[in-house]
Order: sequence, then structure tokens, then C-alpha cells
Amino acid sequence: MNATTNEIQAAKAFTRQSVLFDDIYSNDAIIQYKRERVRQHVKKFLAPGAHILELNAGTGEDAIFFAEQGYTVHATDISGGMLDKLSQKVTAKELDHKVTHELCSYTSLDNLIEKGPYDQLFSNFAGLNCTDQLDKVLSSLSPLIKTGGVVTLVILPKFCLWEFLLIGKGKVRTALRRFTGKKGTVAHVQGEYFTCWYYNPSYVIQHMKNDFTLLALEGLCAIVPPSYMTHFAEKHPQVFRFLRRLENRLRSRWPWRSIGDYYIISFRRK
Repeated sequence: MNATTNEIQAAKAFTRQSVLFDDIYSNDAIIQYKRERVRQHVKKFLAPGAHILELNAGTGEDAIFFAEQGYTVHATDISGGMLDKLSQKVTAKELDHKVTHELCSYTSLDNLIEKGPYDQLFSNFAGLNCTDQLDKVLSSLSPLIKTGGVVTLVILPKFCLWEFLLIGKGKVRTALRRFTGKKGTVAHVQGEYFTCWYYNPSYVIQHMKNDFTLLALEGLCAIVPPSYMTHFAEKHPQVFRFLRRLENRLRSRWPWRSIGDYYIISFRRK
């Protein structure tokens, strides 16, 4: 499957999922923990009144959150269905003056109508793992960001400790799915198939170093279980609280910053 076909398939998948997305994910305690962690990270680097460019914005949960905090957001996504949901939610909350949106792939940011430059660029929850051209994406970010502006990305690494431990339960395919290299791993969402790839922090740092300086790197769901371990927090509330405290203490230390389900990485434009 070539890159263009993969993007089309991913767009179809997430458009189909858009009508269910918020119902599936809005009440999950671990997903709420993940969103809280990512938002706290982003806010550390946001100046008052900042203008944010969001890639793979989905149904607009983060765009709306930041708009309600007083920021202005231009939300982009390749899925028309996701942007339709985003638009409906933005209008319902009377935030149209704070959130705009545009149908655009992050592999085609040269075609973005609203080019900024922006104070902050933000991509959450591994949208960037849906391409084997992440180097192209990263090289296209600099012109969109003001000098001193910040880029924050949330990406799936090539090794996740929790996932690898599933090998002990006989779930070998899941445990080893990040070890596929350049071939990527086939994902299945709402009856559509597309390919995902995994990238370690070192890859991102290497491709950002000419124009950006590394600000922060922290693991997400390295000690707290991934959200696909459904109802873990509800079944084991005390354990969940303990793991949260532990992860919050160790999230920026080696090896925890690199072996979670995700990592959060931020750079400042030189």
C-alpha cells in the first residue's frame, strides 16, 4: 500500500469512527489521565493568547479545551467526518471565534491555507504514526512556527513495556507488533485497514535538530497501563492511583521516558 492509499484508508477509518469516537473514549479513566498529562505538558510552554496549530485534531476535544483556556486554535485533520464533529461541537459551545478548522494532511502542510506562523504546534495521540513519511512531516514544520515557538508531539515508540509483557499471556502478535520496522503494522478501525509505523524519540530528535532545540521528553503510560486494558482503573482504583503517582515521578527519567505506550516530546524553534 503506497503512502497516498494509506492516507485515504486512514481517513475512511477515522471518518467512520467519528460518530462513535467521543462515546467510546470520553469516560475512560486512563484516557482522561492521558489527556490531562498531555495538556499539562503543552500548557507549560504556552504563552498567554498563543495561536496553536493542531495536527490530527480529531473531534476537537483538545482544540476546545485550549480554546476554553483563552487560546486560539487552527485544527487540521485528514478525516472530513472528524472535522464535521469538531465543527458541531465548537458551534455548540459558541467557540467559532476561537477554533477554526481545515481539511489537510500533515504530509501536505505546504498546501495549508492558514500557514501562520503559529506560537505552538500540537499533535496528540499518535496521529503521526499513521505515516511512513514522518521525516517529511518534521521537515515541513519549521516555516509554520515563529522563532521561539514550540512543537509538542505525542508518538508511539518502537517498544512499549506493557505491550511486550503481553508475551507472557500468549499474546505474541500484540507483544511484538512494534518490531515490524519499515513494513509497519496493519491497523483495523471500523472495517478499514491501514498501516502504522513506530518511531523512537531519537528519530524525531535527529530530524528536528537543525531548526529546533529539545525542551522536554516524557513517557506516557510507561507505568500506568495503556488504555486498551479496559476498566483497569475502575477495577483497581488504589493500584491505578499508585501507578499514576509513580509515573508522574519517573516520567522524564530513563528508561521510562522512552518505553511507554506513547512519549510526549517538545521542541523550541531556534
